[in-house]
Amino acid sequence: MSKDQIPPDSPAPRASWGSRIGFIFAVAGSAVGLANIWRFPYIVGQNGGAAFILVYLLCLLFIGFPVFISEIIIGRSTCLSPSGAFRKLGGASWGWAGKLTIATGFFVSAFYSAVAGWILGYLIEAVGGQISSFTAIADARLHHQSLMENPLWGLGFHFSFLLICTLVLLLGVRGGIERGNKIMMPLLFIMLMFLAVYGLMMPNAHVGLTYLLNPNWGALTPQAFLMALGQAFFTLSLGQGTMVTYGSYLKKNENLMASCVPVVLMDTCVSLLSAIAVFTIVFSVGIEPNAGPGLIFHTLPWVFSQIPSGHLLAVAFFLLVLMAALTSEISAMEPTIAYLIDDWGWKRKTAVLCCGAGAFLLGVPAALSYSVLKNTTISGMAIVDLMDLLATSILIPLGGFLAVVLAGWRWGIPQVLHHMEQGFPQLFEKYRWLIYYFWFCIKFSAPILIILVFLNAFGIF
Repeated sequence: MSKDQIPPDSPAPRASWGSRIGFIFAVAGSAVGLANIWRFPYIVGQNGGAAFILVYLLCLLFIGFPVFISEIIIGRSTCLSPSGAFRKLGGASWGWAGKLTIATGFFVSAFYSAVAGWILGYLIEAVGGQISSFTAIADARLHHQSLMENPLWGLGFHFSFLLICTLVLLLGVRGGIERGNKIMMPLLFIMLMFLAVYGLMMPNAHVGLTYLLNPNWGALTPQAFLMALGQAFFTLSLGQGTMVTYGSYLKKNENLMASCVPVVLMDTCVSLLSAIAVFTIVFSVGIEPNAGPGLIFHTLPWVFSQIPSGHLLAVAFFLLVLMAALTSEISAMEPTIAYLIDDWGWKRKTAVLCCGAGAFLLGVPAALSYSVLKNTTISGMAIVDLMDLLATSILIPLGGFLAVVLAGWRWGIPQVLHHMEQGFPQLFEKYRWLIYYFWFCIKFSAPILIILVFLNAFGIF
């Protein structure tokens, strides 16, 4: 077939994962982020411990995994960026939906980098011993405030964090993303296990475990159900083009269940191990981990100041959180890079550098939210908080909703099931119940539950 005879929708030659383990680590790296290590422990602490965890696991089963598998299949079946993938499966009118998810990922990468820059700054502080010598939580809070009010500190670490991510992305899919995650993810698990085991050896560790494992059903409000639903959805990096893009690098003969189930299990294990580590360490000094977002910058630094080997633990903890942030940031930037390569014909180097520069510029207001722009608020919220709310409460749920509707209603469940069998032809012969599970979740439970999250963002509940 000559070049002129190639159908216009034929996927261009593209990068691919070198191995299944490389794909698993890369996707797990995308899924494991600040939502697991920072957000999960404090929302568990605020919403009934084991009661919240049980609801979270059910939400993961009926919304998180079905949307996750749908996005991976959309990418693998088309071998295109989200823009081309949505257009190819849904028709020309669906192209805008794919572009929306790409824009969402780019938007997330901008403000996420600003927040992750603070983590990088705190790691440097931890190495220097500045955050493990407080005598009161108020001192930790004042130290945090002084850092945040320094514009050079916020901008400098925002730039430094993005620079690290850009350098990894310049190395490509196999040489950068896959190889980087093969190093960072095992190291992340090693450090997390170290923190969890250390926490279990602390005095009063049993109190923390009791708090975690004994369900407090009275604390489980309707709002807690929606928080569990949102956590299950956001923790897998859904709705922002990442899983469609990563799926597009998968070979057609790859066993999806063998590749995707471990990702969800790893993501869940990180969340639970993070809760164990935080609960046992924090309870060892007689306080509860329900301090909200200030837990990581106010409460934990003071805790590290009160316990043996606090300096070492502070370094290990912030290095752990930084690596989780790095793997997630890389995945948030990749859909934009793939789009510029696929649709605009750019070289990877040009696409990566432009994406990194754009994310830095868009993230500047977020990085300066508590310094130069601290008096600039919208609806009473700092700029970084507004960007976070817009992404996590509106753009990401909308992107996930569009993906699962495309898969379940526009493209069709028979096509989804057919592509799911590629690489494992006996899947539904051995596990026939999976047909009904995916049919129900992709067509009904996932879209309906996403709508509930979306309506909650507008204050309907």
